[in-house]
Amino acid sequence: MDFHPQPTPGVARPWAFPAPDRGALDNGLTVLTSHRPGQQVVAVEIFLPAPLDAEPAGLDGVATIMARALFEGTDQQSAEEFAAELERCGATLDAHADHPGVRVSLEVPVSRLPKALGLVSEALIAPAFLETEVERLVRNRLDEIPHETANPSRRAAKQLSKELFPAEARMSRPRQGTEETVEAIDAAAVRAFYEAHVRPATATAVVVGDLTGVDLDKVLAETLGAWTGEPAEPLPMPPITADDTGRVVIVDRPGAVQTQLLIGRVGPDRHDSVWPAQVLGTYCLGGTLTSRLDRVLREEKGYTYGVRAFGQVLRSDGRGNGASMLAISGSIDTPNTGPALDDLWKVLRTLAAEGLTDAERETAVQNLVGVAPLKYETAASVAGTLSDQVEQHLPDDYQAQLYARLAETGTVEATAAVVSAFPVDRLVTVLVGDAAQIAEPVRALGIGEVTVVTG
Repeated sequence: MDFHPQPTPGVARPWAFPAPDRGALDNGLTVLTSHRPGQQVVAVEIFLPAPLDAEPAGLDGVATIMARALFEGTDQQSAEEFAAELERCGATLDAHADHPGVRVSLEVPVSRLPKALGLVSEALIAPAFLETEVERLVRNRLDEIPHETANPSRRAAKQLSKELFPAEARMSRPRQGTEETVEAIDAAAVRAFYEAHVRPATATAVVVGDLTGVDLDKVLAETLGAWTGEPAEPLPMPPITADDTGRVVIVDRPGAVQTQLLIGRVGPDRHDSVWPAQVLGTYCLGGTLTSRLDRVLREEKGYTYGVRAFGQVLRSDGRGNGASMLAISGSIDTPNTGPALDDLWKVLRTLAAEGLTDAERETAVQNLVGVAPLKYETAASVAGTLSDQVEQHLPDDYQAQLYARLAETGTVEATAAVVSAFPVDRLVTVLVGDAAQIAEPVRALGIGEVTVVTG
């Protein structure tokens, strides 16, 4: 039998995260573009700095309803007509609101880019915000809230935010609003929020894909360039304060067979020089199946299917007012909640006493830096990261520099960063589970005052 010769590997080519070209339209809209040969599906991200902090008192969730209503009809087309036109483009379109603002995401074949961008522009320029559509979106949002409350991981996240941030801070409350605040939203409130915060002068559009043969300047001028609005400066971000006094809060779920675990505190954002070392150290602690937490709690003890440690930027302005959530999350079978928490704290104490190993550091670098070219194979992944940089006020070459810094970070530096990120006496622990079974074993650990809440 004849076999084809075994393929031989090619020469490794140098890779760096793509640097965008930066420009602006006459209406003040900032534009970042990245030509990615071969990516025939173009990704467009539009960031609108309409932060949750700007929501009027008693109307938490209005940013979310506005984001969802943007594409539910315009002055020229009904919601059904708009959806049909979008479908003819073969495009997907989404919008969501978070603490920094609203993100609009479009993916479309490059041949249909002008048409699809025209539709997005139409929605941004003249959204209908019909009372009937807003009422429907409000009802949908109200239907979602009980399901989120029933979801242990969502319930844990809600409680952790409530614990960490002062009650008057927007970050202490659900991003998409509560039943009380969402019920108060109507079309007039949605339009008022739109008119106050959505304008081209403060917005940024990111366009990524194979732009060969596309007169992008002309396309943008004829679509997003027709968007007008009064000039304005982005709203200043208030400083973030948080209480990370070590304590435990149990959200009682009688009869639960598992305990949802979420341990967290607030830490520095990506502007802080410690961020690369923190990323590396946190990955060693709980970034993958081979990290320390999984090795102990999953492989050795069998308490869980997996525990993860991560850092997620909440908001950033580059002026020292930003912050990230540093957290450890997972689920544990109810009878072993106490022993699992005990072992988790032992992992953290051992890490502080003995540090990471060079082997752990090397594995983390290979996993974080080595797979980056695969992570950014699609235009959407590149556009998403560029938009993250925009909303966090980072330089255009930040991601490329981050990978270089990760590769240069040593074991000692990574150890210091992760130990500082997860100090054993400054962690707020939220447990969603059966308080009757887990409260006393957790109290016995002495990791902080234990409080039980319902819901």
